[in-house]
Amino acid sequence: MIVTTTFAETRRLGSGVVGLVPTMGYLHEGHLSHIAKSSQANDTTVVSLFVNPLQFDDPADLDRYPRNVERDRDLAFSAGADVLFAPEVSEMYPEEPLTTVVVRNVTDHMEGARRPGHFEGVATVVAKLFAGLQPDVAYFGRKDAQQVAVVTTMARDLSFAVRIEPGSTVREADGLALSSRNVFLSESERRRALSLSQGLFASADLIDRGVTKGATIERACLDHLVHVDVDYVQLADQGQARPLESLDRPAFLAVAATVGSTRLIDNIAIDAGDSGWVVDRGDRLSKASMLYGGSDAAGR
Repeated sequence: MIVTTTFAETRRLGSGVVGLVPTMGYLHEGHLSHIAKSSQANDTTVVSLFVNPLQFDDPADLDRYPRNVERDRDLAFSAGADVLFAPEVSEMYPEEPLTTVVVRNVTDHMEGARRPGHFEGVATVVAKLFAGLQPDVAYFGRKDAQQVAVVTTMARDLSFAVRIEPGSTVREADGLALSSRNVFLSESERRRALSLSQGLFASADLIDRGVTKGATIERACLDHLVHVDVDYVQLADQGQARPLESLDRPAFLAVAATVGSTRLIDNIAIDAGDSGWVVDRGDRLSKASMLYGGSDAAGR
């Protein structure tokens, strides 16, 4: 049970095959599932905890992001982490960075179009984690499907010797995708937020029945998005996050909407199976998550 604050100290503790689970903290069962997978598959599991200012386009959103280092430390180690890397901003950015990482094309749509500079901040901090910690495997959640595409492309293009391991979205028992931002939802907003997953599951049912037309798939989701402020519903390919007119390659259907004052994203992944398209609807908990009163991930 070791907490570190510097790249050098963390590297020294990484023996054998090293798995990295990058997080911004306020952990939930989605994060813990990645930690557990890494712990089972690798010799050393490092969890990074850093709220990255470069990926926030709104300073108020950065200030509002939930933080609880002691809670996260206990959860990370209970899930199997060996090292918690919790650097100060001065360790990650000793000076204002003159070098940042821009991933073109993959960031043109959806979150990239709505949040200028967001993915530049994501790619830059992940590149620093890869360079500074030198992991063999890194775990990312499929709930942020476009982010997975950005990180995978960046790691390939910059020849980082790390394998990206995406994990299925973890959901509340009623389908709401786990997100640290869920703690900002009031009870009524929480009920309204369910329309995101309900819309995605309606689209998933169409795909299961053989529908491949993008507009039809998107409309099925959009029709469920009531009493929320819809930003987008988009079918896109998994590799470069480009919009698709029809389902003809591995893809994801993404949705973004604001509920009250909280902006949420969700998606379903669509993979090629032996007899057609297979939809990853995520993994549902059997009881309330720790964000809503659950104590651990044992109820999955």
